[in-house]
Amino acid sequence: MSFWPEFLLVASVHFVAVASPGPDFAIILRYAVRYGVKVALSASIGIGLGILLHVAYSLLGIGLLLQTTPWLFQLFSLCAAAYLAYIGIQALRSGPGVASGPDQADPVAAIGLWQSFRTGLLTNGLNPKATLFFLALFAVIISPETPMSFKIIYGVYMAVATALWFSLLSFILTRQKIRSFLLNQGYWFDRLMGIVLLALAMHLLYSALKTL
Repeated sequence: MSFWPEFLLVASVHFVAVASPGPDFAIILRYAVRYGVKVALSASIGIGLGILLHVAYSLLGIGLLLQTTPWLFQLFSLCAAAYLAYIGIQALRSGPGVASGPDQADPVAAIGLWQSFRTGLLTNGLNPKATLFFLALFAVIISPETPMSFKIIYGVYMAVATALWFSLLSFILTRQKIRSFLLNQGYWFDRLMGIVLLALAMHLLYSALKTL
């Protein structure tokens, strides 16, 4: 079978999915504004590697297990909701002194690159919407006859493309004029991000509980 038509279809669908606002975007927006480009880039790499988790369980058949075992998927959704709620509460508790401005010597020290990387990885890896997306991708769009080597290439591409997309957003959001404008909104901006994350957590919780 031809590689390029299917690859272009996968790339197009993936771009639409990754460009849609969601938990990943909320995390990058918050980190870029409050802590700068290094922290946001670290989180972007974590989000990209989170894609590989979805690809791995889809290829290994764990995705099919989630799809055919409703209680397991509900448990997965509850874990994701709890994690997003935890991040959202942290954002709501932010005060004026937390934000990093141009006069702060080392904004990275306020959170740490490992912590931002881990947050990006877990935010994407525990995202049930990403789970459903990859289940649909590998079950419907990617043909069963597609060689495993091609599927691995698709997965690596999506991981790299995701990391690059959010890295680009990190650079855009940390441009001096844009970041200064957002920082001038003070800790209220950070609290707004907390409300968004809590809303996403409540949506996941509602979606999981209504199927019980």
